[in-house]
Amino acid sequence: MLKGYQSKSDVTKAYVQMHLSILLWGATAVLGKSINMSEGLLVWYRMIITTLSLFTFIVITRKSFRVSTKNLVALFGIGVLLMIHWLFFYGAIKYSNVSITLSLFSSTTLFTALIEPVITKKKFNRMELLYSIMAIAGICIIFYADTNSYSIGIFLAIMAAFVGAFFNILNKRVVHEVSSDVVSFYELLSGLVALTIFLPLYIHIFHPVALVPSNQDWVLLFVLAVFCTHFPLVLSLNALKHLSAFTLNLSINLEPVYGITLAFIIFGENKQMGPGFFVGTLLIMLSVVLHSYFSSKAKEVVLPEP
Repeated sequence: MLKGYQSKSDVTKAYVQMHLSILLWGATAVLGKSINMSEGLLVWYRMIITTLSLFTFIVITRKSFRVSTKNLVALFGIGVLLMIHWLFFYGAIKYSNVSITLSLFSSTTLFTALIEPVITKKKFNRMELLYSIMAIAGICIIFYADTNSYSIGIFLAIMAAFVGAFFNILNKRVVHEVSSDVVSFYELLSGLVALTIFLPLYIHIFHPVALVPSNQDWVLLFVLAVFCTHFPLVLSLNALKHLSAFTLNLSINLEPVYGITLAFIIFGENKQMGPGFFVGTLLIMLSVVLHSYFSSKAKEVVLPEP
């Protein structure tokens, strides 16, 4: 339900902001594919730029950085999960492609439906289990239809969705007590600190070719960190003032659709995919949309960090 009186222009503007933010989130995978760096360094540089961007925004808007010790500890743990999630996500793109990664990443909602009752000790919803089974069937179809030896990328994409589910569930506990941009700042900062500690080990094990971004990669990293991470967060929060959380949750399911469409246009990935990919993707997306549409508990929204 919309809250209070709202003009038609306000609602229209909110829809534009919402879909622009979702399109920008969908573009993160395309940018990740375009940046010629390993997933570990890509995530590290992205976190540095986004953390600085959020810090500047919070200072300019004169918001308080103060959070309770309890929430700060929680945010540190969630930030580490976010960092791991991003490593899996961009690793999946590097080892497969944008289309497969986003297709499987959309199953995060269904993993959440399976994991949340275990953590919160709520009863399992039979319909959510049915939708999850549909998504799992779609994942299996994509895996067994793979003819391009993308098995490592498929595994990493599933892990990104799985870790992302924990991130969403745990984030719900603090997002109501602290401003969203402050939450994002501390999570990114903690993820950056953790990754910085382990970065020498990562470099030693994986021997990435490029340690410093090229001029082109710097531009793409800036676009990724500011325009596809920070900017859509602000847009979506503004849209939420005039749209229900349910509307935003349902529309966010278009993120992989936008991203896959961009990958088809820019990289021609549709030519690499067989019928099994499209059948599996359709099944996953159908399960996610049905789950969101029929969910009666869309009282809050946790914004994704793809």
